[in-house]
Parts: sequence; C-alpha cells; structure tokens
Amino acid sequence: MKADAGHGVSVRIEACSKTFADGTRALEPATLDIARGETLVLLGPSGCGKTTMLRIIAGLERPGASGRVLFDGADVTAVPIEKRNVGMVFQSYALFPNMTVAENIGYGLKIRGVPARERATRIAELVALTNITGLEDRRIDQLSGGQRQRVALARAVAIRPAVLLLDEPLTALDAALRDRLRGELDRLLRSLGITTIYVTHDQAEAMALGDRIVVMSKGAIAQIGAPREIYFRPVSRFVAEFVGAANILEAEVVERRLRLPGGFLTVAENVSQTHAVAMIRPETIGIVAVEAATLAGRVESVSFVGDRQRVVVAGAADKPLTIEAPNGATIRAGDTVGLAVAPDAIRLLPDAA
Repeated sequence: MKADAGHGVSVRIEACSKTFADGTRALEPATLDIARGETLVLLGPSGCGKTTMLRIIAGLERPGASGRVLFDGADVTAVPIEKRNVGMVFQSYALFPNMTVAENIGYGLKIRGVPARERATRIAELVALTNITGLEDRRIDQLSGGQRQRVALARAVAIRPAVLLLDEPLTALDAALRDRLRGELDRLLRSLGITTIYVTHDQAEAMALGDRIVVMSKGAIAQIGAPREIYFRPVSRFVAEFVGAANILEAEVVERRLRLPGGFLTVAENVSQTHAVAMIRPETIGIVAVEAATLAGRVESVSFVGDRQRVVVAGAADKPLTIEAPNGATIRAGDTVGLAVAPDAIRLLPDAA
C-alpha cells in the first residue's frame, strides 16, 4: 500500500543556526538539502543540535536572522507549525489519554473539518497499515509501548503531511521491541513515501532507517552520507568512533604500508604523510595462520557474544585490537595469531585528536 506516496516535499535548511536567550549556542550555521520522499536521519550524542534542527524544520523554533527553511522552494521560515503541514512523533508519543485509539488517529482530521465517513475510511487504512487492527476502541492506558508507538505514528501520518518528523520515537522501548519495531517502521516509511526526518542517538537505528545520515557534533554537521559511506568512510575520528565499534591506531607510514609493532598492513589510499591515524572496523579483521600474515599478535581475551566471538589481540598495534570473529574458529587466550586486513578496509583519518 502506498497510501501517501507523492505527498512529500523537498526540504532545504539554509544557513540555519540557533542561540538561546541564555547565550547557549545550540546549532552552528547549517545548510542541508533533503530530497522529496527521502528518509534522513539526524544522528549524534545528546546536546549535538539534532533536536534543535528538527524543531526549526517543524516551526517550533526560529533560526537565526540569516537562516531560512524552504519546502519545495517556498520559504516557510515565518510559517507557524500548524500551517506547515508537518506530522510529528515525539519520544513521549503525546497521545490523548481521554480518547480511544481511533479518536487519537482521527484527531487531526477532525479539527481540519474532514467529514466523519472520510475520517473513518482513513482511520481504517492506517489501523491496517500500522498493524493495530482490533485496538480501535481501546484507551491509551490499555496499550503496550509498541502499540502506543504505532498509534502515534498513525496519528502523525493521518493528515497526509508533507514532512514527517520523528524525535527518538523508539527510545522508551525495551531493546527487543525496539529492534522489531525498527524493521516495521522502515517498511512503513518506505510504503508511505513521505519526506521523513528522524532524530536518534542510536547508530543501529540510523543505519537501518536512513537513506542518508547526518552525523552531528557540538552543534555542527560532522558528516553527511549514505549509511555505508558513514560507516566505512568516516571523515574524522569522532565519526569513526561514534558510528559503530572502531579500532583507531597510529603508525609510521613506509611506502603505503603501516609499520606496526606486530608487522605491516598495506593501505589502498595514497599516503603522503610519514605518520598516519587509521581506522579498522572489528569485523574486517581476519584471524589467519601466522605464517600467512604480515601482522601478528597475542590473543588477550575471547568473549562469546551470541552470533560471533569478540577477540582482543595485543601486540599487533600500538593498542589492543578488537576483532569480531566467527564462532566456528577455536581461538584461546594466549594464542599467537596472524591478522589479515584488506587494504580497502583501512581508512586513514585526518585528525589524531
């Protein structure tokens, strides 16, 4: 079902910044283009400016004097939230406790004067789409956390918004439910086709949901890119360490090879400097026979983590390396092992700090 396909708009945030009355600089000047129908994730730690940017797009905050927000090229900077045609889902869901599920979903339609029969049809569509059939007459306090999340989402999209804004909507749920709903939410957003901007501090959520990810730090945009680009090609040490587990190592460079305490690694990139800071993701390091490797170290610890084992190897680099290895291999603490890393799995970073 593509109930809302084609209702999204392009969004442009142009030189938007935000300084609050107490002098707190929440957002440095930022310019960002979001394509029609795209799901863009704003990712970063608490206080990085992602929610401030979301609130500026919504119309809940005004940007600095030079900032503008445009929907399909039209300047909506001075347009209040109720006239921007945006749908919002908050972390708390903000559902009306005195209304039933159906009444909550249809609330926005009712205040817009949509006739009762049309409202009922729309509510039925969204109940089916969000998988809450049979709950229409229940009160909000009779619902589980996951059911409330679905109701909040159905209410937000009932009005066929031009832009859907979600502020950490899965944070309050337990880990297992969050993982399941993440997949459901991804399928729902794809079917709706609405331009979506999603705020989270959860890297797995960002990777699963975003067409593109905007990583933010200290009120500024640190990197913009597709999930795979952000993960494998971070532009800074901050992005590398924030987006997933990362081995960060420093080494002398000798003819496109990193000289390490336990041997050498060849890099794919041209290296002009004599000293480098490199990132290697734990799952890209293979454990091989010592005689087949150019890098070796001693196994410090092995931990079972479900579908894999986490191996820490000391002596190969300037600090212990963490490796995500298959469960099939027999690896014991104290073993000397060879390590293999494909040249294109090594990302050189510009900053050592």
